[in-house]
Amino acid sequence: MSQLHHRIFHVHGRVQGVFFRQSTQQEARRLGLSGYARNNPDGTVTIEAEGTPEALDALEAWCRHGPPLARVEKVEPSSGPVQGYDGFEVRR
Repeated sequence: MSQLHHRIFHVHGRVQGVFFRQSTQQEARRLGLSGYARNNPDGTVTIEAEGTPEALDALEAWCRHGPPLARVEKVEPSSGPVQGYDGFEVRR
């Protein structure tokens, strides 16, 4: 089994009010990831996710287009320490 990794994605563009967080939750659960997605005051979405590097790569690729109504301009990935999230949630 692969070691658990942690990544943070800052997603820019038209990503609020287009079901981005809920769609991210569905995709993350499908990939077996844990973590959360939340809206930020500046109009971006932050996603913190933990899982295998392959699943995290797949989530990053998905984030580059997002759900149908989203218009993603850029995704800024970074790494962080594993937090041990239980499940994947949408935060306010």
